Amino acid sequence: MKMHAVVAIATLAFSTSAFSAGDKHDHAHAHKPLHGGVVVEVKDMDYELVAKPATIQLYLRDHGKPADLSKASAKLTLLTGAETQAVELRPVGDKLEATGSFKLGPGTKAVAVITINGKPATARFTLK
Repeated sequence: MKMHAVVAIATLAFSTSAFSAGDKHDHAHAHKPLHGGVVVEVKDMDYELVAKPATIQLYLRDHGKPADLSKASAKLTLLTGAETQAVELRPVGDKLEATGSFKLGPGTKAVAVITINGKPATARFTLK
C-alpha cells in the first residue's frame, strides 16, 4: 500500500465529522448542494463532491461564488470498506473531474487534497 493511501486511511480513521451543509453559520451564503452532491465547508470554501460509478466531480465555491480552477488540481482517496482507490481530478469547465470506474456506495469515505495556486486544502466527505 502506498504511503499516501496509508495517510488517507489514518486521516479518515482519526478525523472528526466534517462540517455539513446543515450547520448554522454567520455567513451570507448557503451550504446547499447545487449539483446533487455532498457539501462540506473548509475555511469559507464550499466543496461539493458528486460521485458516480463512472465520473467524480468536485465543485468549489468561495464565499458562495464559483472558484477559479484554472490552476487547480486534486487528489481524492476513496475508502469503501477495506478497499482504497486513489483518483486524480483535473479542471474541466467549472469543476475538477475524473472519469473511470469507481467503487462507491453509502458510507464511502473520501478525502480530497485540493491544490489551488500552490496552496493545499483538505476536505473530507461521507457519501450517502
